[in-house]
Amino acid sequence: MGNICLTSAYLAPVEYYSALAKADTVFLEHCEFYEKQSYRNRCNIAGANGQLALTIPVEKSKGSRMLTRDVRISEHSDWQLQHWRSIESAYNSTPFFEYYKDDLLPFYEKDWMFLWDFNAEIQSKVLELLDLQVDIQLTKEYKVDFDENVLDARNSIHPKKETDTGSLKSYYQVFEQRFGFIPNLSSLDLLFNMGNESILVLI
Repeated sequence: MGNICLTSAYLAPVEYYSALAKADTVFLEHCEFYEKQSYRNRCNIAGANGQLALTIPVEKSKGSRMLTRDVRISEHSDWQLQHWRSIESAYNSTPFFEYYKDDLLPFYEKDWMFLWDFNAEIQSKVLELLDLQVDIQLTKEYKVDFDENVLDARNSIHPKKETDTGSLKSYYQVFEQRFGFIPNLSSLDLLFNMGNESILVLI
């Protein structure tokens, strides 16, 4: 694929990790203004009742727009407890939940101040669990356009935009018989259902 530019994301969807897995170098956007209702602070999982969006509450910016790296997680919410309970309820019957849960639970027990830090740390752990070695570099300035050897995917991977599902490989999902295959859920869905074979789906 060459090089790609991606935004920070909370337990990013399968298409994000698929693009990341195929890239030579990933430029992680570090100089952008924060965008609401994006994968920066939300992810989608699937459980016994269907698809569910998990959203990290953030503090409202005072005045001018805020850089994503400066966005603070709201202190007035028990989102970590709610998210972990939802994840556990959705995936405790999957083949690999017990195998990976102890790697992920600490992220929902530690106090986090900045969204960027939380996303970066949990992404690093997911990459480790997926056995993906990726060259990730932070951008040093905001660019409107990139060189032709860099794919700008900052705005194309977005919950409000249609996913090119034809480019994504389907995989086993524990509730597939009930709802059919649900594409492009959080990377957690892939990991808990497929374990160490997740990398084969991504590449």
